[in-house]
Amino acid sequence: MKAIVINAYGNEDVLNYTDVERPEPKVDEVLVKVHAAAVNPADWKIRDGMGEQFGFKLPLILGGDIAGTVEAVGDGVESFKQGDAVYGITLASLSGGYAEYAVAKADAIALKPESITFEAAAAIPIAALTAWQAMFDVAHLSSGQKILITGASGGVGSMAVQLAKAKGAIAIGTASGKNEQFVRDLGADEFVDYTQQPFEEVVKDVDVVFDTIGGDTLERAFQTLKKGGFLVSAVQTPSEEKARELGVEVAWVFCQPSAQQLAAINRLIDEDRLKIHIETVLPLTEVKKAHQLSQSGRTRGKIVLQIAT
Repeated sequence: MKAIVINAYGNEDVLNYTDVERPEPKVDEVLVKVHAAAVNPADWKIRDGMGEQFGFKLPLILGGDIAGTVEAVGDGVESFKQGDAVYGITLASLSGGYAEYAVAKADAIALKPESITFEAAAAIPIAALTAWQAMFDVAHLSSGQKILITGASGGVGSMAVQLAKAKGAIAIGTASGKNEQFVRDLGADEFVDYTQQPFEEVVKDVDVVFDTIGGDTLERAFQTLKKGGFLVSAVQTPSEEKARELGVEVAWVFCQPSAQQLAAINRLIDEDRLKIHIETVLPLTEVKKAHQLSQSGRTRGKIVLQIAT
């Protein structure tokens, strides 16, 4: 099968379009014929060298988000059959989505909503599950609470705004001015153009901060929390020392596959309460361009690679 393989860590030039052996599903696994795979910041961070820190073994096929059709199932799988349209998260370092076929755990995928395309479905899993787990499982955001979402126009941020609103929360989003209408159309109650004013000067007493940027943005976000609030980041571990000083809680969230949560997200899609926003769809052969776009940090929504039609 065709796949994008990296044999060494480095810039986008290490991404090789080549032939590799097709994987086979083991117990409780599903082999998916991949129609589309999303590009996530984690992909190029792993490619740059983070994969070595995580203990990944080369050669490596990147890509956590996939959508496609079931080609075969391993022993013990009863929830899917050949031909089912599915989407979800692959086995990461073992069988990434930048390939014609990928393997996923049966409890890491769900049936694809009929109302959306494979490209749209591929854009959902990691972004939506990261936002869901950060806001609801970790920070326990509830109806009526106020949340600040940094990077609200990005892949994770755009999902977070919509999920927060579906929960009944008051959502404040930060992004550059060109994305104001986009973020407001997602449902944001308030918008802050971070290029025009420091968001921490105008946003105060929020219950939850969901940070998708990290660095200085994360540090300044502490100033927006009320005492007893919660700062959760999808990028890095917030300072526990600073949290103690301010009387708030902090956490770093790393997306975990969940077929149950994908099923709940499906319901929101079917109810037209969650829309998928795609910056661009590129063929698998243009993966280097896709990584460059993602690294620019200026994309709106997700970047998707089309692998099969």
